[in-house]
Amino acid sequence: MFLALHGHFYQPPREHPWRGVVEPEPSAAPYQDWNARITAECYAPNTAARLPGAEVNTYEWTSFDFGPTLLAWLVPHAPEVLAALRRADRASRVRTGHGNAWAQAYGHAILPLSTARDVRTQVLWGRADFAHRFGRSPEGMWLPEMAVDRPSLAALAEAGIGMTLLAPHQARRVRPLGAGDEAWQAVTAETLDTRRVYRCLLPSGAVDVVFRHEALSREIAFGALLAEGAPLAARLRSALEDAGPAGIVAPALDGETYGHHHRAGALALAAAVVALRDDPAVALAGPAAFRARHPAAHEVEIAERTSWSCAHGVERWRADCGCRVGGEAGWSQAWRAPLREAIDWLRDQLAVVYETHAGECLRDPWGARDRWVECLLAPERSAGWLEAEASAALTAAAGARVRDLLALARHALLMQTSCGWFFDELTGLEPLLVLRHAARAIELARGVGAHLEDGFVTRLASARGNTGETGAALYRRLARGGEDA
Repeated sequence: MFLALHGHFYQPPREHPWRGVVEPEPSAAPYQDWNARITAECYAPNTAARLPGAEVNTYEWTSFDFGPTLLAWLVPHAPEVLAALRRADRASRVRTGHGNAWAQAYGHAILPLSTARDVRTQVLWGRADFAHRFGRSPEGMWLPEMAVDRPSLAALAEAGIGMTLLAPHQARRVRPLGAGDEAWQAVTAETLDTRRVYRCLLPSGAVDVVFRHEALSREIAFGALLAEGAPLAARLRSALEDAGPAGIVAPALDGETYGHHHRAGALALAAAVVALRDDPAVALAGPAAFRARHPAAHEVEIAERTSWSCAHGVERWRADCGCRVGGEAGWSQAWRAPLREAIDWLRDQLAVVYETHAGECLRDPWGARDRWVECLLAPERSAGWLEAEASAALTAAAGARVRDLLALARHALLMQTSCGWFFDELTGLEPLLVLRHAARAIELARGVGAHLEDGFVTRLASARGNTGETGAALYRRLARGGEDA
């Protein structure tokens, strides 16, 4: 019986785009910011959960992905946590032959709402970041918000990533591998058999899909199972017995559940792990270890442009679809559409700026953007990298200009971070993070003569938050200018 408890750990890029540091976030008190607070409540406790007679690194026994923007913050601020993640991944490889760690698309954008070029870069940067942190290639990748379409899966396949996790309602129909069209069977979230691995066939290859155990995921995330370890262990064992010896049980939920959302979550998880790990009938392993023993024998056709946290597909990140966290009664999320339209317009304008001006110096500007992650991870490589990518010898001024253009391209990716649309209010912290990255990209574009701010602000004017402030006013008040923000 295989149990793959998957935790999705993620924080948006909180660093101020000009200052490069996370500024104080009063809502995270008594901590300086939310990264620090959640590290103290969740990320660190799960590396060494202390039980009577045992100290448990829960990451060693559970499947997990950590967002690149969070890992980058951990490097200087909590290196001991990153070291524990690496140890856990190595230990799981020794025990099962497959590491527990998965990659994550770089900037947590909603991939079905991104351009094909941006999807490729997000996947390649996420893959490279994972290899840099964990010293190996990833077998699986978490799609932000489980938002999926075939082009997104194709990008994984093209990057050599062969697995992902989805929710049951994201399967449209299934059939045995190699069967004809008459063998397709429509499925629902209730009828899909989540005990097996499915293969999604694509023009560029294939991606295997494990579908999360929906009921168990919700019970852990939103129920009372994390109050203590014994009930959690009992519920997990019951699900394993229902799945049988050849099935997988794969709850998947926000990793922050274990200690941040539920204060006793890390201890409860550790206690459940201890209760189950010595049972010879139970394998605590990642999905890839299960696939090695039980390869996909069925094909799946996914439900296009769906996600795990929006009942309306991917509308939560571009429309007032009704999905919300639970703000004040009567609040509207009508601001989401004009914010999305403004960001998409700016994204497309910045792409023209980048291609035009980087193309004057780089032999392959978009390929260079895909490869620029090498220098983000190891800045000392930049000089040699630029020399190799340049179409001709670069002057000092030209080299500086190319670096600025590549920085522009990075901020253009980060301004698409999903958190900007997820919550209930335009004037919250997360939309401001998105607007700040947009402002920095606009400033960098101005350096090569492109003036985009007026067009962006005009489009933000129709985004009105529930406090009455518009996106344009919020941008002017808090987002623009490193010295003023």
